[in-house]
Amino acid sequence: MNALPSALSTGLRCALYGILATTALGGEIETVAPAPAPANSGDWCEWLGNKPGTLYKSDNPFIQEFGVFGRFQWQAAYMTGEDVNGYEFSDDYTEVRRFRLGAQLKFLNFFTAKANVNLADDARHSTTRFPGDDQLGWGYEDFDEALLIFDAKKAFGIEQLDALEVAYGRHKFVLGSEARTSSKKLLTVERSAISNKVYDSLRPTGLSVNAAKGDWEFAAAIYSTDADVNGDNVDFIGGWNDGLAYYLGVGYQATDELSFYWDMVYNDAQATSGEDSLWGYEWATAFTATYDQGSWGVIADLYYGDNGDADNGVGRANRQGDFWGLVVMPHLWLVQDKLEGVVRYQYAGASEDQGIRANSRYVRRDHGPVVNVNSGRGNEHHSIYGGLNYYLCGHNLKVQTGLEYEWFNAPGVGVAGDVSATTYWFGFRSFF
Repeated sequence: MNALPSALSTGLRCALYGILATTALGGEIETVAPAPAPANSGDWCEWLGNKPGTLYKSDNPFIQEFGVFGRFQWQAAYMTGEDVNGYEFSDDYTEVRRFRLGAQLKFLNFFTAKANVNLADDARHSTTRFPGDDQLGWGYEDFDEALLIFDAKKAFGIEQLDALEVAYGRHKFVLGSEARTSSKKLLTVERSAISNKVYDSLRPTGLSVNAAKGDWEFAAAIYSTDADVNGDNVDFIGGWNDGLAYYLGVGYQATDELSFYWDMVYNDAQATSGEDSLWGYEWATAFTATYDQGSWGVIADLYYGDNGDADNGVGRANRQGDFWGLVVMPHLWLVQDKLEGVVRYQYAGASEDQGIRANSRYVRRDHGPVVNVNSGRGNEHHSIYGGLNYYLCGHNLKVQTGLEYEWFNAPGVGVAGDVSATTYWFGFRSFF
């Protein structure tokens, strides 16, 4: 993969910056035909759910469709807890969770270019920033996704498959059901800790293939482990001079109500040889079962993986070794399509003292100079979440409330104790 032509990345960068010019980066686009009026009866929710960002659509052989899209998410929380030494603490938080704008262009009948950018950086409660860099900032932060997609089924007339797409660029990495679910449609305010461990909001550069046939779907990808100087996602599209990660996924729709999915990633980066290792572990796999019969459903995930060693960028022995987890999430419509109840139980464990970690929101945050939560690290973590979702306009516009209780064993150097915390959640979610 090191031989991939640099022109592909350069060309994709230029194309995606161009289509984003009408959103985050300013500028205008000249459409060759007026956008069609929304086909609805004047209902605002119907309009919002009917892709109102579509600005141009036609049978033109060069440009078939152009549109913009975005999401805004805000949340608040109040937390009380007890640290490893028995000290009690409490904190409250407000946060612009996500603000993204993007654009999508369909062209030459077989190609789609799409990208979106993050336009808010809320560091007011972060413990990873430098002093003074703890403000809410507006403006371009980095890209979220940036992809060039080729519809191979349509281009080559492949009748044996229901879908076949190839994509190159900045991907959203997914593993497990919560990561595969967009933040626009999550049933809880935040993903579980074990999901965030394997998902980690990674945006690797890669080449992916997605296919479908009948009740089956398949996915495969090869990713670069290229990272920035802090070991995080690069701002746009990375290079191919570091390690590689390999991904496989298989889904099966057993019945109208029941489906299964298995996925796995393996990271072969050699950090001790100077390669970046974007993934904070060697490999991980997840098996998902989903049952949904309309008025209620349940989602279950099993996780297993290996944190790896120094080659994978995990230098401390007490953070290496195996890890595992279970998430069970039943949900029920209390008022069909309007008010939904959800419960989530999560368990995560590890073979080493600090092989797993609680979520950064918000138990790991700074709770004062005497409070010690061992940076959220431990070898056993439980959490129970119960919440209500009220849908003003489906997932396009909703509010979420929740109550989560979590506790974890947090052994470490000079540390021996448990951490417990209760979080009261409120979230506002919108997208178009």
